Amino acid sequence: MSAKQVGKSILLLGKCVPTAKENAVKVAISRFKLNQYLNIYFKDIELVYAQDNAQLSKVGDVVLLEKLPEKITTLIQHRVKEVVYPLGDITDPITGKKVVCDVYREEMKEISKRYGKSESAFDYDKAPPRGWQEDKKDFSRKPVYRKYHEFEDDDQPYAKG
Repeated sequence: MSAKQVGKSILLLGKCVPTAKENAVKVAISRFKLNQYLNIYFKDIELVYAQDNAQLSKVGDVVLLEKLPEKITTLIQHRVKEVVYPLGDITDPITGKKVVCDVYREEMKEISKRYGKSESAFDYDKAPPRGWQEDKKDFSRKPVYRKYHEFEDDDQPYAKG
């Protein structure tokens, strides 16, 4: 599917990736594209920019995008409708239960209840919500800057080298 076809879709589901734009997110939309010669589907990733004035999403979230009636800029023609799955809290889409790897959290509680809780086991009920370390150890909302040069005087705290 080409960029023109992605742009025509009304609702899109994708994963947020890092971007330097303010009030906008870059979303990677995965689709399978058929190769006519090999008759095999290959994964094709399209990058789409979407308006996110309320800053609902963060990097790694799975979001639902909605097409805007008219383009805001040449790049932005969608907006973030909702965050479907936040990063770190994996939810089974069929049952709606929280999952760790391939085991439901409820099953983990039952196992620890039967056999005793391990000292190294993580307690998901007592864990703080995602985002509690924002501006302490989580700097994903800070402006992105790529460090190209080494200057002795110039201090660039958000540079990624």
